[in-house]
Amino acid sequence: MTTQQQRENRVVWFEIPSTDFDRAIRFYENILQTTLKRGPFGPTELAVFPYNEPACSGAITPPEDDPVVSRDGVILYLNADPSLDAVLARVPAAGGTVVQGRTDLPPGMGCFAKIHDTEGNTVGLHAVS
Repeated sequence: MTTQQQRENRVVWFEIPSTDFDRAIRFYENILQTTLKRGPFGPTELAVFPYNEPACSGAITPPEDDPVVSRDGVILYLNADPSLDAVLARVPAAGGTVVQGRTDLPPGMGCFAKIHDTEGNTVGLHAVS
């Protein structure tokens, strides 16, 4: 990308802080039924959510990064396709809590819910149906 090009996506990266890195990775891999790519990214080991270009992604950050785990900050929404209901059903068994159940949006906008993860963060989930 040259300095003259502009990206269309306004969200380019997110980080979910953890107090127990391995537990947080297991939680998200379990509820989203995916595998995070764990490894060194710059000076820090991260667990990166899978993505396809061009897209936004993010990672679980380890406690050494001095995380600020919060239920009161910005809420990011993770893709829960193809079934928000299936993801929500896995949250309690994985150690999280559903704090706002499935909420349908206007036609064509999908649905969302909010959870508390194992680290104490509030995280949104969104699906197209």
